[in-house]
Amino acid sequence: LASSRPAGIFELVEVVGNGTYGQVYKGRHVKTGQLAAIKVMEVTEEEEEEIKLEVNMLKSYSHHRNIATYYGAFIKKSQDHQLWLVMEYCGAGSVTDLVKKTKGNSLKEDWIAYICREVLRGLSHLHQHHVIHRDIKGQNVLLTENAEVKLVDFGVSAQLDRTVGRRNTFIGTPYWMAPEVIACDENPEATRLNLLRPAAGPSVSCPSWTAVW
Repeated sequence: LASSRPAGIFELVEVVGNGTYGQVYKGRHVKTGQLAAIKVMEVTEEEEEEIKLEVNMLKSYSHHRNIATYYGAFIKKSQDHQLWLVMEYCGAGSVTDLVKKTKGNSLKEDWIAYICREVLRGLSHLHQHHVIHRDIKGQNVLLTENAEVKLVDFGVSAQLDRTVGRRNTFIGTPYWMAPEVIACDENPEATRLNLLRPAAGPSVSCPSWTAVW
């Protein structure tokens, strides 16, 4: 993590959302004018290890067409212990934003198929590197102005042990979790079998996607 002053490199333009740990801004590089998504958060010393895990995962695995590119991270070791996480800016918003724009209508089936295919490609890339995202939802699937699909927010990701290959902790967004994952306390073995299966979530018909996304 760089300790230089981020405000001298990037300027914050506007708030565009909230991540696992803090607000997300649309930012601009002071010299080049390049846009970026900047997650600004205040972290405790206890949370710092989790943040470092997210940063390390982004540095290692974001070089994929379906993962938002990592640009850099800055930490200010002061009273507020502030961290700036700088990533690729996706100007078309999230899948949740896309659904809201339909104003109660369903997304077109070919749109759904395209988004699902791209999300699964991103997940496949992560799983090949023994990483599970653990919080896939509409807000964490972003779209660029060129209609590219990008996964973001690795705040609850887990690095799987190469030999054991299991994760028992209950984490994620309840409305987006498969029933067998929610029931992990009752049947942990079933949970371990399903965590790496991309299609483990509940199946829905296309007209229902307005509620799901």
